[in-house]
Amino acid sequence: AGAGEEGGAGGVGGGEGVRLGPGLVFRQGARIEVGGFHALMRGAGWEPRPDAKVAAALRGSFLVTSLHREEEGAGHTAEAPGDLVGVARVTGDGVFNATLWDVIVSGDLRGQGLGKALVELTLRALLQRGISNVSLFADPAAVEFYEPLGFKADPEGIKGMFWYPRRFALDPPGA
Repeated sequence: AGAGEEGGAGGVGGGEGVRLGPGLVFRQGARIEVGGFHALMRGAGWEPRPDAKVAAALRGSFLVTSLHREEEGAGHTAEAPGDLVGVARVTGDGVFNATLWDVIVSGDLRGQGLGKALVELTLRALLQRGISNVSLFADPAAVEFYEPLGFKADPEGIKGMFWYPRRFALDPPGA
């Protein structure tokens, strides 16, 4: 992938795509342009992120499931997909644990089950790799979206913990 573009590691189907009716194709391992990713974020009302960091996040994802507008017979491929209209990306160790990030569907396509399909295809790919411990971070308004997909808040009393910068842990005492 070129500068500012990245597709993440290939997934189920090697990037050839799963057609969902006329004009929409799910892909894993397709090239994702930073500009398309930013357009989805803006449409969802998310704060913009620096291009270089978005490109690095996409490169650091071991799985990216994407949804593209693609007309049949237009010659789209994983390297040259149609317009990005949905995405879900995964980081983790690639063996035991994974974290789902940045699940976004274009505003004009919301409410049609496409976000659910993005998550389900991503989870299926993870299960095929033997990864069944999947976490995510959700805004309070999104919890109801993820619960029917099998995600639970604080399962078995497990609590997520967060570290916020205040002072570096290895600073000498009193520093």
